[in-house]
Amino acid sequence: MRDFWKSGDPYAWLTGAALVFSLLMVGGLLLLIITKGLGFFWPSRVVVITLKDGSKYMGQEDGSEHIPTPEARGSTKKYRIRLKIGNRDLYGLDFRWTDKDDIVTTTYPSDAVIIERTEWGNMYGLIRAVNDGGKPLASGHDTSAAMLKALLPENKKLRKKISTLEKDILGGISTKIEQLRLQLNSLGKDDTQSESQRIKTDIETLQGQYNDKEAGLVKLKQTLGATTVVMQSLEGTVKDIPLSSVVRFYEPNDMGVLSKTGVYISKFWEFISDQPREANTEGGVFPAIFGTVFMVLVMSMVVMPFGVLAAVYLKEYARQGLMVKIVRICVNNLAGVPSMVFGVFGLGFFIYGIGGTIDLLFFKSALPTPTFGTGGVLWASLTLTLLTLPVVIVSTEEGLAAVPQDIKYGSLSLGANRFETLVHIIIPAAMPGILTGLILAIARAAGEVAPLMLTGVVKLAPSLPIDTSFPFIHLERKFMHLGFHIYDVGFQSPNVEAAKPMVYMTTFLLIVIVVFLNLTAIRIRNHLKKKYTSSAF
Repeated sequence: MRDFWKSGDPYAWLTGAALVFSLLMVGGLLLLIITKGLGFFWPSRVVVITLKDGSKYMGQEDGSEHIPTPEARGSTKKYRIRLKIGNRDLYGLDFRWTDKDDIVTTTYPSDAVIIERTEWGNMYGLIRAVNDGGKPLASGHDTSAAMLKALLPENKKLRKKISTLEKDILGGISTKIEQLRLQLNSLGKDDTQSESQRIKTDIETLQGQYNDKEAGLVKLKQTLGATTVVMQSLEGTVKDIPLSSVVRFYEPNDMGVLSKTGVYISKFWEFISDQPREANTEGGVFPAIFGTVFMVLVMSMVVMPFGVLAAVYLKEYARQGLMVKIVRICVNNLAGVPSMVFGVFGLGFFIYGIGGTIDLLFFKSALPTPTFGTGGVLWASLTLTLLTLPVVIVSTEEGLAAVPQDIKYGSLSLGANRFETLVHIIIPAAMPGILTGLILAIARAAGEVAPLMLTGVVKLAPSLPIDTSFPFIHLERKFMHLGFHIYDVGFQSPNVEAAKPMVYMTTFLLIVIVVFLNLTAIRIRNHLKKKYTSSAF
């Protein structure tokens, strides 16, 4: 028995078992996230249940659970179902729990309709008519449904046109007016009166353009809002829904698998390409996707050169001694500092220190409204750079140490100086190790939330960090992040139960993005490793 333990086989088996157990846990977690998230978009059937007391409810079944009973063990288990009844403007809530024992009948009416709206959640009921300015365009279920399906594509185009007019055109004009106003405020006593008059004339011209575009916007909204859909709830309440607030319309009980698949794809595409709505519990998460990827790219472009330069100095140029050992210990200790500490440092040093100084020197005319002296994607990226810098330094040093000394001495003996050897021989050969540090940095930075809450992330960003306005890339703007979106929707939402599927789906999307970024870096690393292994070694 003693020889058996000394052989090391039990430890190998224990290590393998621990690995299998860890993989099973990760796989189970991923399976839970995928099933809970991807199932959110499937258009399940609309059910009408009748209870013993005669009351009826319409909605979609959204799971069931065991009811804890105080009876002794061995008693019959009782269950209840959760029904998503929607119609929040009528009932004030999205879900209703119902005991299965209280249900008398369950039916699936073929004329049941779901209308997804920009506000107040889904509308469950029966479609009665479509009106335009109070005049009926269609009446009855079949005719009204056909008319609504025909109007929705044009409705979508008008909504997109309105959004473009509001954000791009009117937003661009407003930005130019604000820039001219700041330029006018910054004029000193030595500036000529003609310069001031020229700026005022430009502002008046832009203001005239803004008023014209705004009048056109009002007309578009009036055209879109004139058409209404008359819906009737199960208990008979009639509701006029403006066509401008209708996102999607479908009849799940009268749809086949192919039709439901089309709706599923449409809803999934909306999720990854559209703006959020209803306190981030509905709609899409495209701004959060863009903000996450953009922040990680900015962080990577900063952490790579600084991390590599620090590692090269410590490994190749610094005299190895007590001071270098202390520096290495400090670098390793930085990797264990809580991320919130980095967030507090970023808030004080980057935002209040550097950002406030930049505002005083270059954006004084905009004060007291800060430009760089407030949270933004630049300061968040720099904060995460400090957070991930120790990982890059350590990995780069290990990569430099792995380069054979014979290659280094061979280059020097052939006449190359120390810098040429470093640039053309050592760093390319150590690039796989350097990229390993970048991969670890990306994996950690993409999922961090705590420091971002202090340095620039927000619940809803009015605009992306990149747009068509000069200088096109706006690093001072606040941004959305998938990790913070998960926290906000899951814990800060006024309608947590309705937001649960959104939390799972956003989590799945964040995992996919992190894996994609890592796989891209891994592929580059493997390519460089193959290239320099075959050519240099």
